[in-house]
Amino acid sequence: MFVQTETTPNPNSLKFLPGKIVSNHGSFEITKKDETNNELVRNLLSINGIEGIFLSRDFISINKNDNVTWEEVKHIIISLINDFYSSGKECVIEKDLNEDFKNLEEIEKKIVQILDQKIRPAVARDGGDIKFKEFKDGVVKVQLQGSCSGCPSSTMTLKQGVQNLLTHYLPEVKKVEAI
Repeated sequence: MFVQTETTPNPNSLKFLPGKIVSNHGSFEITKKDETNNELVRNLLSINGIEGIFLSRDFISINKNDNVTWEEVKHIIISLINDFYSSGKECVIEKDLNEDFKNLEEIEKKIVQILDQKIRPAVARDGGDIKFKEFKDGVVKVQLQGSCSGCPSSTMTLKQGVQNLLTHYLPEVKKVEAI
């Protein structure tokens, strides 16, 4: 197996593409080893300097701190991913760990639909994700994950991309904030 890597706009985040399914059920982020029992995620978070793991359908984004370089940890990460899949496992996540959005108001469903169709694919190309959290008094609150969390250009993405798009399609939306 050949794990490819891609840089992201965030210099402390790297996107790893194993060429296999990573998550069968959406995407999510883990920043603490004790938040999961998943063997691969726990091993990755055990690497010195690794601060977060973001799992999507076909990639893993890994965030590191400034104290380590990618040259120090990249080969370890690739080795762990290779070992995980070569042991016969088909994907990292097989069950849905995301929230249920069935009880949303109509405007919230429209917001989620725009995020899913128009914004999430672009954000995923950069190794991240965007999650709807709340809509109240014209303000949409979202959570940036993966490469997007802590990225220097995330504020510009949020204001120029997400806010402009949502306010264009939904006049009820006045502002977008990251939590």
